[in-house]
Amino acid sequence: MTYQQTIEYLFSRLPMFSRIGAEAFKKDLTNTITLCEHLGNPHRKFKSIHVAGTNGKGSVSHMLSAILQTAGYKTGLYTSPHLKDFKERIKVNGEMVSEEFVIDFTEKTKPLIEKIEPSFFEITVAMAFDHFAKENVDIAVIEVGLGGRFDSTNIITPELSVITNIGWDHMNILGDSLEKIAFEKAGIIKRNIPVVIGETLIETKPVFEKIANDKNATIYYANQKRNVMGWEWKDHELIVEIAEHDKTDHKKFHLDLPGIYQSKNLLTVLEACSVLKDLKYNIDESDIREGLQKAKKLTGLHGRWEVIHEHPTIVLDVGHNEDGIKQIIQQVELTTYHELHIIIGMVKDKEIDKVLSLLPHSANYYFSQAQIPRALPAEALKEKAGGFNLKGKAIPNVNDAIIEARSKAHKDDLVLVCGSVFLVGEVNT
Repeated sequence: MTYQQTIEYLFSRLPMFSRIGAEAFKKDLTNTITLCEHLGNPHRKFKSIHVAGTNGKGSVSHMLSAILQTAGYKTGLYTSPHLKDFKERIKVNGEMVSEEFVIDFTEKTKPLIEKIEPSFFEITVAMAFDHFAKENVDIAVIEVGLGGRFDSTNIITPELSVITNIGWDHMNILGDSLEKIAFEKAGIIKRNIPVVIGETLIETKPVFEKIANDKNATIYYANQKRNVMGWEWKDHELIVEIAEHDKTDHKKFHLDLPGIYQSKNLLTVLEACSVLKDLKYNIDESDIREGLQKAKKLTGLHGRWEVIHEHPTIVLDVGHNEDGIKQIIQQVELTTYHELHIIIGMVKDKEIDKVLSLLPHSANYYFSQAQIPRALPAEALKEKAGGFNLKGKAIPNVNDAIIEARSKAHKDDLVLVCGSVFLVGEVNT
């Protein structure tokens, strides 16, 4: 098969969460274990860091990867979903996996795929682990796909587990309370392996503490060691001032990920680096600073308050659940602009009403949709939004919506594209 035929085989024949939703998610690790046994258990041949959370896990994974890379470690990075190209999911030192590897892997595992019928995600995880083993990475940062306990990535025994935060998302799969969601995410906590918790809530802290205690895992709370004292934007960077509780001098970190919400993720990353140093990883302050300042450049992360055009300013952000949209709205409120234009598309299984209730009435709306079966049709989204006094046009193709918004926008306006990772992925940049 060619690369394109291989990708079509993986996308069309197998249950794929991004296309069809909950039916593709399996509360069982059997297929991943079977695939990896067939490959000689590649996940046991490299060290890893496991990152879960409702929001921020992608940013934290990329920042940690950039720091480890800068410190001289050959670093694997597995994330999902991809925005433009399947190969974005699997990287070593920022380089995407080759088309040849994707083809060869699929060809050699095809008989087993036909026999056990794994999901798209199960195959992708096994592919990533096989690639990292063959590349002899020093360490790999592995982002959880969904939840934690039954996520296909959860066959690893990492050096460190990280849980960024707990919020409302995927309740149809993970549960209808923050405690239930936290329990699923805490499924990545392993016996005798330290865990960093980014943000804590009254509801979730007891869940983490019980599971960590049962597994003799030392727990580190990122927001108990350091505080964000202030921040500023300068030259497309977010500059964050951090105070450590036992030190008088404050530190300033420059991030090339400019979203204000990255200040929370920064606390998680700094605590993770502190624990890695305790585990004898050779990470200097200069490696942390340089990795954070070049995270996008070193890892190829996109879609986090990403400015793709100026005059008018066009921003892409993959925020798509209640907490993610709250963070985007906070960012909008801190941004200077004349008028606001919001291009939004969502998938059917999200808490659509909760998201719509958070959006400003004063914006000009362009309701759109990603070209996947799971997407809520643009007209249906427009109708739902009308119930929240949000007015605008339905334009199914996101790039047509951007053209329309640009034609209406003043040079000092802000055009924001959000609501779905898949919608952002279809933007022509």
